[in-house]
Amino acid sequence: MQILFNKTIDQCRIIGARGGRARVRNRRMRRLQATPKTAEVPVSRLETAAEAIALLDRQFPWLVGAEMSRRSQRGIGEVRAVL
Repeated sequence: MQILFNKTIDQCRIIGARGGRARVRNRRMRRLQATPKTAEVPVSRLETAAEAIALLDRQFPWLVGAEMSRRSQRGIGEVRAVL
């Protein structure tokens, strides 16, 4: 116990600073060891628009062709009469 007794104020501050630095160093080491390594996430194959439309057409046959706009269904040569 000689380390704590019969010390001046400055010597006690130095001892305390050493303990503080050691504590911070130990906390940093524990934090680095505790963080889990990031695992690589497997890249899943993304669904294309055509595949999504085909899937919806199979599930809802009455909606086949709903993705096409009415303008493209009318045809290019048709002209609408404006009254």
